Amino acid sequence: MPKEVIVIGLVALAGILAGGAYTTWKTAKVMAGVLAVLTLVALGGAIAWYTS
Repeated sequence: MPKEVIVIGLVALAGILAGGAYTTWKTAKVMAGVLAVLTLVALGGAIAWYTS
């Protein structure tokens, strides 16, 4: 599997997680924080995978 496919998948996952964090911010701030951290992990993974 080409590494670009995995990078695109991780970026898409980060987008979904960011949307979830944005949506849950008003009702559940702790869960929004967890989703934001997972967003950063997914983006970091995409960057690390792309540069390796």
